[in-house]
Amino acid sequence: MHFGIKDLIDVLLVAFFLYQTYKLMKSSGTLAIFSGVVSFIVVWILVSQVLEMRLMGAILDKFISVGFVVLVILFQDEIRRFLLALGSHRGWKFLGKLFSKRGADKESEGKFVAPVVLACMNMARKKTGALIVIQQDVDLSVYEHTGEMFNADVNARLIENIFFKNSPLHDGAMIIADGRIKAAGCILPVAQNANLPKDLGLRHRSALGMSLDTDALIIIVSEERGKISVAHNGKLAINISAEELQQILSGEREVVNYC
Repeated sequence: MHFGIKDLIDVLLVAFFLYQTYKLMKSSGTLAIFSGVVSFIVVWILVSQVLEMRLMGAILDKFISVGFVVLVILFQDEIRRFLLALGSHRGWKFLGKLFSKRGADKESEGKFVAPVVLACMNMARKKTGALIVIQQDVDLSVYEHTGEMFNADVNARLIENIFFKNSPLHDGAMIIADGRIKAAGCILPVAQNANLPKDLGLRHRSALGMSLDTDALIIIVSEERGKISVAHNGKLAINISAEELQQILSGEREVVNYC
């Protein structure tokens, strides 16, 4: 049998797909389920194809026939995350920028960095809890509608007033998109499988959950410790400085996991 370039590419693509699936399952805490599925498929091949056990093969065939539906149910969150990552991948953004205004407005969007950093510094010093979501490529309109809608310039004093302890919106998250405050008091998904230290509360879990579901940058100001943290792409950097926060928001520095 001839093994050509096309066969080599086929094998490499399958290997890449399996590796990415392994990474996704490991990061989401469902690696054990994925291993169980792979083990079941191996047993099915051995029983039905190699050993040719008709009765057991027929029973396992019934399970395999509905296996796709079962996998979708088991891994619906992971599949959604994979499709979001695929749709928002930087390799696909070029065409979108040609037909959108966002590429032209990129310079103006960067103006929010200074007031956000200043507000976070002040809130950390006063131990005022805050949760700020910075939209990247994935649209956050669904999350915006869980809170109070805004359309305001990013202003440090406004951010501090929204997260003031007596404010009705201080418990939720603020969403900043296209260089403007779009909503406040928003509800974010909470990371269920995150192996977080016990001293990190609901804000950190919500930030990590949002970073797993979207590509947004999420800033957390701890009310108990007065420290700043940032979550992005399933990673959480805790106790960062104002300079590090400015570098992350400006794209000069990546978020490195706390562990």
